[in-house]
Amino acid sequence: MANDDLHRVTLEVADGVATVRLDRPEKMNALDPAMFEALVATGRELMDRDDVGAVVLTGAGRAFCAGLDFSSFAAMAERSGPREVVPREPLGAAGVLAQQAVHVWSLVPAPVIAAVHGYAFGGGLQIALGADIRLVAPDAQLSLMEIQWGICPDMCGTQILPELVGRDVAKELALTGRRVSGTEAARLGLATREEADPLAAALALATEIAGHSRNATRAVKRLVDLAGRVSLADGLAAEQAEIGKLIGSPEQAAVVRARLGTA
Repeated sequence: MANDDLHRVTLEVADGVATVRLDRPEKMNALDPAMFEALVATGRELMDRDDVGAVVLTGAGRAFCAGLDFSSFAAMAERSGPREVVPREPLGAAGVLAQQAVHVWSLVPAPVIAAVHGYAFGGGLQIALGADIRLVAPDAQLSLMEIQWGICPDMCGTQILPELVGRDVAKELALTGRRVSGTEAARLGLATREEADPLAAALALATEIAGHSRNATRAVKRLVDLAGRVSLADGLAAEQAEIGKLIGSPEQAAVVRARLGTA
């Protein structure tokens, strides 16, 4: 299925796995207003789908996403005075379109896996950071390069990155805008791991996850996302609330019967 009205992102669902593809290959999937809108619309659709057990987020062509469209940078050079932030209806914690294009993936109940190849620059890297897991080609090139354009990361990157790589490394990457390979990204914690074929690996992992209890995988995502963001007491209480809903549920009972061969 394609979001033809927005012309930037395609969505296909098969056997419980949703594949979301940034689909502007002639521009290396550069971000423009239509791409931001399409990403948010696609994420919103997946927030409400019960038939999806895992999501793969990837890019068509030679790159995952090369970042902001150059025309946007040209417009910045012509602007005088600060940019006016256009508020939108809040989506989770995000009230600005570009941030929503990243934040929406944390709101999708199913685990989201980014398959990164080619370039993931600036906003493109921040979109990958919105996923739960990042599988990256060894020769991929990743960079928070906003500093090289006289701006700072503004699509959730400053808030997500320190949790992954530590504050000092996050500052070093954002203050220099240097490129790192997929291999280095995995070493730093910027990527979960490197894969020779990240899309094939992401689809295989998504298929495995989608084969588990939907209620359990969604509970895992919710609980891990709470860790370090709420008090330990609240996190432990959330664990007990989730396990209380899972044990003895029809889905969990079916899993137990299947494991014991009594189904």
